[in-house]
Amino acid sequence: MGRYSRLREIRRMDPSRDCAEILRLMSQYEFPWDYRQGISVAFLRDYGVPRISVLLDRTQEFERNGQKRYDDTVLFGYEMAAEGFDSERARAAARHLNRIHGKYRIPNEDYLYVLATTVVGPKRWIDRFGWRPLCAQETEALAEVGRRMAVMMGIEGAPGTYGGFERLLDSYEDRMFAYDPANRRVANATFRVMAAWYPAPLRPLVARFSLALLDEPLLRALGFRAQPRWVRASAVRLVRARSHGVRLLPARPRWLPSRPRPRSYPFGYRLDDLGPHWAQSRPLEPLPMETS
Repeated sequence: MGRYSRLREIRRMDPSRDCAEILRLMSQYEFPWDYRQGISVAFLRDYGVPRISVLLDRTQEFERNGQKRYDDTVLFGYEMAAEGFDSERARAAARHLNRIHGKYRIPNEDYLYVLATTVVGPKRWIDRFGWRPLCAQETEALAEVGRRMAVMMGIEGAPGTYGGFERLLDSYEDRMFAYDPANRRVANATFRVMAAWYPAPLRPLVARFSLALLDEPLLRALGFRAQPRWVRASAVRLVRARSHGVRLLPARPRWLPSRPRPRSYPFGYRLDDLGPHWAQSRPLEPLPMETS
């Protein structure tokens, strides 16, 4: 395939009808590494909100089982989109995810914000650092994915467009970003998970590199100082140099999709493996569209 063949294919698709397929092409072929980075930054943004981080800190899931918590979040998204959002596989994943969340009293606006980070985070990262920016069909497919997940999870008031998700995210952060010690504890636990993916001598460098790519409002909310200007500039140049190299490579072949490789499940997983152990014993509830 030519480097831009898949882009031409995506541009012929309908973002509303084909959102799951467009997401698959984006996350498994066109931008697998960049999409994961955008989702990782989305996780970190959640911790800038004390109401969210205090709950996460209280569960101690990141402190005790950080890698599994990270893997499970990625796998839930994968399971819901793998065969399309109307599939039984997607519905089963959504029922299980709703069962986990059902233990906690989480305001609807917090659900909306977390959802918005998974829509806006990948686009902002890819537009800044990817080997090409997202096209209109990819952008609206991300928004449609967010809207469908909101329906399956019973989240009210999800925007209908990408611009709506972006405005929701920015206005929520303007109101809710603030420092709390829990923010930093959960963020540190997550950085430890990410740093553990690299050889031990490189881990301090990886941590500084990661911080250098975060915006200042998020850093303040997490309780971290901004990195020196030269560190930030070096990190940006390095990631952009990677994207220039990727642009020169041939397109990823169809037989080699980049699928999640969860470190917590080297021998595979079942849906019931995802989430804390106590969730397996809680009853499943029908999805909102199954009771209407």
